[in-house]
Amino acid sequence: MNTNNQPFPAGSSGDSAKEITRSTTRGVSRIFSLPRCIAAAILTCSVGLAPSISNAEPRAGKGSGGNGPEAFAKGRILVMPRAGLPEKELGKILNAYGGKGRKMGQSDLYIVDLPPNASEKAIAAQLARHPELKSVELDQMVPPNMIPNDPYYGSAWHLPKIGASSAWDISEGAGVTIAILDSGVDSAHLDLTGRMVTGWNFYDNNSNTSDVYGHGTSVAGAAAAASNNSMGVASVAGQAKIMPLRITDLNGQGYYSMIAQAIIYAADHGARVANASFRGLPSSLTVQNAAQYMKNKGGLVIVSAGNTGIQENYPQTTTMIPVSATGSNDVKTSWSSYGSYIAMAAPGAGIWTTARGGGYGSVSGTSFSSPVTAGVVALMMAAKPALPNTQIESLLYSTAVDLGVAGRDAYYGHGRVDAGRALQAAVAATSTADTQAPSVSVSTPIAGATVSGLVSVNVSATDNVGVTRVELKVNNTTVAIDSSAPFAFAWDSAGMPNGMANLVAYAFDAAGNSKASAAVGVNVANGTVTVPSDTTSPVVKIINPVAGSVSGNNVPISLNATDDSGAPGITQRLYIDGVLKATGTGSTLGYNWNIRKIAAGTHVIHATVTDAAGNASSTSVNVTLIK
Repeated sequence: MNTNNQPFPAGSSGDSAKEITRSTTRGVSRIFSLPRCIAAAILTCSVGLAPSISNAEPRAGKGSGGNGPEAFAKGRILVMPRAGLPEKELGKILNAYGGKGRKMGQSDLYIVDLPPNASEKAIAAQLARHPELKSVELDQMVPPNMIPNDPYYGSAWHLPKIGASSAWDISEGAGVTIAILDSGVDSAHLDLTGRMVTGWNFYDNNSNTSDVYGHGTSVAGAAAAASNNSMGVASVAGQAKIMPLRITDLNGQGYYSMIAQAIIYAADHGARVANASFRGLPSSLTVQNAAQYMKNKGGLVIVSAGNTGIQENYPQTTTMIPVSATGSNDVKTSWSSYGSYIAMAAPGAGIWTTARGGGYGSVSGTSFSSPVTAGVVALMMAAKPALPNTQIESLLYSTAVDLGVAGRDAYYGHGRVDAGRALQAAVAATSTADTQAPSVSVSTPIAGATVSGLVSVNVSATDNVGVTRVELKVNNTTVAIDSSAPFAFAWDSAGMPNGMANLVAYAFDAAGNSKASAAVGVNVANGTVTVPSDTTSPVVKIINPVAGSVSGNNVPISLNATDDSGAPGITQRLYIDGVLKATGTGSTLGYNWNIRKIAAGTHVIHATVTDAAGNASSTSVNVTLIK
């Protein structure tokens, strides 16, 4: 296969499969085949152990291991267009560089394949300045965050440390699926086989999710190895399900693109928690947008802080939960990265877990503090399924053991995770009624501006909990929906007749509260297109969703239409299961499909388009709703 498409785990340059599987012999496995209640009690063993629109150079990341700062994918880059940018316009932008976009699942992210011998850096640098693109970055290679460790040195010390026993009295994670984005998972391992659900291999683009490196099996075991089975190790969420999503090559290394695709897949296939133990993920706008996609669907993404042992200047973000590592003394390990981006800390040194091949071993790294935290999140979600993910996140932070300086800090974030306190808080919590509507305004264009062609529309929207989407309406027709900040649109004004048009942005939060901005009136001044005879039918395409699975509470629907007579004469209609849902004029039409009360199963999204001469055409997409 093309090695330019490989994914990469997040560890140190010295990582190798043998370093996390040295204790996989049956002899060692028998020695440590203890019931979870016994494993959790072993305390006498010695233990030591938010972004802005891109208008500058694209982010290249820091490289990984010995690969240096040039460790990015050859032949492709990652872009996110402004919401509402017509597909044909995106095509023109990319075609100028010989690029071709591939949409990532149901999101608005694209992988752009470049021609041979193209300069990824040069093209990304130029596209990053394009006014109609929201973000552009190189497809950075990232390593797994694992530290080599003596396989005989370990115990279940971390479970009592985080109060797991009292947490298990309330929940063991049943009913929640944790997506493990990694090198695959050994599904034949006796402590994992009963926990598996169907996943996907994004490296080979097939269903084979076998572990090719060993890292993924150890990460999965730390989060959700089987509980109460009188064998092996104890995990945090022993009754949660594991969704294996392979995103790495044989050396355990992956790329931003595959991590983003896997997060989107997890969100669309019923996982509520996703764990990615790779270095530098908070620095990627693409991964941030994918994590926000999952958060908007009720899930949470947990990532490792990194093992560089130094302060990293990654941006602080609310899209994911970066976790640093602590030892048995509740002090950050020497090798754990730190910085203002850290949200939580968790045990990550000498963690006894499953190993590829059927055995067990002790491992260290923020690769394992991350799934420990993911397991706690799964316990909370299982204990109170109706509790919003934003409230789960808030309780996770507020119940953490505050270490270091008071309050959030660069070493421990909000504190070291405490499963017992977190579960008690989740059970006691009631779903907080959020009645506060977001604040929203259209910042550009300004009122009275004269516009033509593609118009950049920027919207400022804030909320006490969080804005989940912004809908842009032009003369009461929704032309586009943006689900991640900063909220930015590309409005095709050619679809409007010349004259005044009113722009209004509607901001929504997770509770369904909404507010409309003040209307901004602009003067549309496009040239006149004259077509003497029109017998050619217009074309309509459903950009989102694509055929496949959808989940969550809301599905943004986006239609694009073209016609040889031009956009002004186009009328689009959107139907769901035969029922008319939206009508609009111009080249784009958006609609938010609320699926909270829609039955699971197959649904048909149908679009029709007519032009001024009465020519018409239609198209349909079947989607499967997962509850």
